[in-house]
Amino acid sequence: MEKAFWTERWKRRDIGFHQPHVHEQLKRFWSTLNLPVASAVFVPLAGKSYDMVWLATQGHRVIGVELSDVAVREFFKDGGQTPEIRSEGPFDLYSAGPFNLYRGDFFETSADMVRDAVAVYDRAALIALPADLRERYAKKLASIIPSSAIVFLVALEYPEHEMSGPPFSVPRAEVERLYGDTFDIQVLEARDGLEASGNLRRRGVSALQETAYVLRRR
Repeated sequence: MEKAFWTERWKRRDIGFHQPHVHEQLKRFWSTLNLPVASAVFVPLAGKSYDMVWLATQGHRVIGVELSDVAVREFFKDGGQTPEIRSEGPFDLYSAGPFNLYRGDFFETSADMVRDAVAVYDRAALIALPADLRERYAKKLASIIPSSAIVFLVALEYPEHEMSGPPFSVPRAEVERLYGDTFDIQVLEARDGLEASGNLRRRGVSALQETAYVLRRR
């Protein structure tokens, strides 16, 4: 899957993956992490997610990485903010208020960029990638985040023959395979997500399980 795939989807407004609301499992379970006030949260493949705004309302600073400049610019425009923009290595860094969004390739993210992160919020990163890139993504994420950082992960599982991703089906066994050697994995909730996923229903998906996990480094 090439970078152009995502940049073109944003340009064409083919963004059925963008949720126009805050994710329910985020609101329900985030407080159980007991994170420090004003701590930083890393959001990979951030898009223009409203979840980042919600995290900021909980007192967090947000560090995001997003490939599409359209997504980054619209995030700040939608929030009525005019970001400061500067070059940071291979990235353009957009900063305003509690938000620091790096426009560029996630796989070029350095440990220094996320050194302050106490948690990772991944609702739409792992499931956005095909199998070969999921392997790379999981290894890269584990290599750059602080050893004490907690990962809040949301993954989807559906009959793969019914739809070609993204989003891709990532069952619990794959989460265990990708992260189990490095992290202890806790399932917070596995719920039926089909009713709330009109986009996937329209694409022919007949069953959908949405699972929220917490990963803590061993």
